[in-house]
Amino acid sequence: MTDDLNRTPTSVDSIAETFHEKSIDLSPMWGTYIGSSERQDELDDFSPAGLAERNTLLRETLAALDDATVQDDVDKVTVDAMRERLGLEVETYDAFLQHAALNVIASPLQDVRDTFDLMPADTSDQIATVGRRMRAIPQALDQWFESLHVAADKGIVSPVRQVRACIQQTKDHTADDGYFADLKRQHPEIADDIDIAATAYARAGERLSAEFLSLAPESDACGRDAYTLHSRYFLGSTVDLEETYAWGQEELARITAQMQQIAEQIKPGASVKEAMAALDSDPAYILHGTDALQRWMQGKADEAIAALTDTQFDIPVPARTIECCIAPTQSGGIYYTSPSEDFSRPGRMWWSVPKGVDEFSTWRELTTVYHEGVPGHHLQNGQTIFRSGLLNTWRRLGVWCSGHGEGWALYAERLMDDLGFLEDPGNKLGMLDGQSLRAARVVLDIGVHCGFEAPAELGGGEWTYDKAWSFLNAHCDMAEGFLRFELDRYLGWPGQAPSYKIGERIWMQLRDEVREREGADFDLKAFHRRALDIGSVGLDTLRGAVLGTL
Repeated sequence: MTDDLNRTPTSVDSIAETFHEKSIDLSPMWGTYIGSSERQDELDDFSPAGLAERNTLLRETLAALDDATVQDDVDKVTVDAMRERLGLEVETYDAFLQHAALNVIASPLQDVRDTFDLMPADTSDQIATVGRRMRAIPQALDQWFESLHVAADKGIVSPVRQVRACIQQTKDHTADDGYFADLKRQHPEIADDIDIAATAYARAGERLSAEFLSLAPESDACGRDAYTLHSRYFLGSTVDLEETYAWGQEELARITAQMQQIAEQIKPGASVKEAMAALDSDPAYILHGTDALQRWMQGKADEAIAALTDTQFDIPVPARTIECCIAPTQSGGIYYTSPSEDFSRPGRMWWSVPKGVDEFSTWRELTTVYHEGVPGHHLQNGQTIFRSGLLNTWRRLGVWCSGHGEGWALYAERLMDDLGFLEDPGNKLGMLDGQSLRAARVVLDIGVHCGFEAPAELGGGEWTYDKAWSFLNAHCDMAEGFLRFELDRYLGWPGQAPSYKIGERIWMQLRDEVREREGADFDLKAFHRRALDIGSVGLDTLRGAVLGTL
């Protein structure tokens, strides 16, 4: 890929820019995510008509690419990435998977509420904008229900476990100590607007109960055919699911053996669980309260940026700032949001702490700071957004592939271990515990949804919820609330959770292939720079771009 950071835009870039602009027109919520100031009092159209309009844009853009003239290597990547990403989105539309979107983490019920986390609310005008958008929530949720019913008429309904969990989320958000009540205390001047939004969420919970509980299937599995599409979408690559299922079990066994070795260092003769219990009782690793958690996150994120800048990575100056935040929700997730295009809104690491959790073990979470911050998502996204002279806006802001992004972040965790940042046995065990979870969910996710035989440690046979819960408990040490949410996430969002570990595998395979090709000339820092400058494309596109085979 060219190193020219001031290339002349091409006709392919024009197609990508037009697609990006029209995508924002169709999704003011996406505009919020990337830092747009336009139409920030509106929400997306989740109705069948809104989904169809997006599908028309996808098909028109794909047709335009067929007639485009490729000028350079950057164009080659753009065309390949757009055909792959947009083509898969069309496939999910045709399969009515977009209409049926309902799960505990990534469906309109969550996306609408999450949008408000990114909205500024410092001035009276900004707060008023939040209020007007709150008033748009009833229509957006009603439109979502229209699409859910279209999918249901095709026999496509999310499992009953997901419906029940979403109903509970509406109750949590509208409780006296829930999200909307907290927001009213912060911004009483828009209390009426917030009440309208809260009423809409309460009504959504009632509608889910009345209209979908009886339709929802008991089985959590999506089936082999649907899973193949989900897997391709989240990876940007087609993998052999049987081979990957077997590899996941082998990788899990390898990690488990490493964890036992580290446990021996922490407490001779102890099991892994006993070593973890010793760490949890060690005051050196304990934080009390979310304020302490936020300060610790920020300190560790800043330290990593300072240590890695100009030594291991070329970190652009604007990307050397990250904000670590406690999320206003209580679902238990940890996530990252990108900076705005001009970096006036920095990249942010969010921690959603469940109710009642006020003690945190740093030995578990240092690796998460590296995953979400630097050299993980913050470096990855910040470097891509910064390359305005090299990449069109869609390449910098409009495309995201989970296998690429989450695979890189998991690769970044292991890289920090290789670089000596996790030498402390407790922190090393925390990293391995995270790796164990990611490997376990490769096995669980593929096994449950594809109907493969359960591992021997579970007695073989058919996967069940109880077997899945037992499997996670055996291979991950997390509070029950966190882990229950994780399991519900895997069951309701097929193919996404394995994309971390499978993505890491593909990143490592690519690095090793480049090292073998270049021999003594191989430079790890240069490899990282070249690969990250491509942006978050599908993993097959990444491989072709790095190796020059597109």
